[in-house]
Order: sequence, then structure tokens, then C-alpha cells
Amino acid sequence: MPRLNLHPSSGTGINTPFAKAIRFARYGCTNRPFYHIVLMDVKKDPRRPPIEQLGTYDPIPNVYNERLVSFNYERIQYWLAQGAQISKPIANLLGLAGFFPVHPRTYLKAWRNRKIARENVAKESIPQENTVASGS
Repeated sequence: MPRLNLHPSSGTGINTPFAKAIRFARYGCTNRPFYHIVLMDVKKDPRRPPIEQLGTYDPIPNVYNERLVSFNYERIQYWLAQGAQISKPIANLLGLAGFFPVHPRTYLKAWRNRKIARENVAKESIPQENTVASGS
């Protein structure tokens, strides 16, 4: 016998036929990505248009070395309350924005970047020996 979905008033909570996820949708040109932060049905065809756009992300730094991000926090809160899942890259961005706790991976990445920067400064500060061939 097929299993029937229970009515939400039965006390089982909201029973949605498809799970929803907040994720990136890639737009832009070749070698120039631009992402929309969208809400999509997980189990439907990924080429379908998203349900709602919740923000944007430009991963290429601008002239001030900034990566631009915009969020609609009210709608993100609403969809999270409705049971929407969130992808890891979006969770990392929301952590950096202060909406979620900062993910430990973000701290590790910053630590590695600082270590590489210190090593580069140390290499540049060591004087290079001039090796000039003496001609006789």
C-alpha cells in the first residue's frame, strides 16, 4: 500500500514534497564568474529557475581588493525556519558576515595565508648575493 503524506495539522510538522537548499547559482562569463545566492529545490532538475534569489557574490576582487557580497537576511532567516538546507560555501560566507558562527576552516585558511605571507617577507628581506662573473 502506498504511504500517504500526513496533513500538517496532524502534528507531524510541515511536510514538503521536496527539500529546498540555499546555494550558489553561477552566472557571468568565462573566466569571470558571478554568483547569485538562490533557493532551489534539491531533487528537481538543477537547470530549472530558482525559487528565489537571496543575494549575490562577486569572487573577483575589485580595485580595493574587496570581494562584494550582498544578502537578504530576512528571507534567509525565513527559509531556514522553513527547513531549507544551506551549502557549505554559503555557510562560510554567512559566518564571515556575522550571521552564523565562523567555521573553523576559515580560521585555518587565514592562519595558512598569514604563514605564507610571513615566509615571503622573510625571503625578500634576505640580501641576495651578487654573483658577477669576473673577467680577466
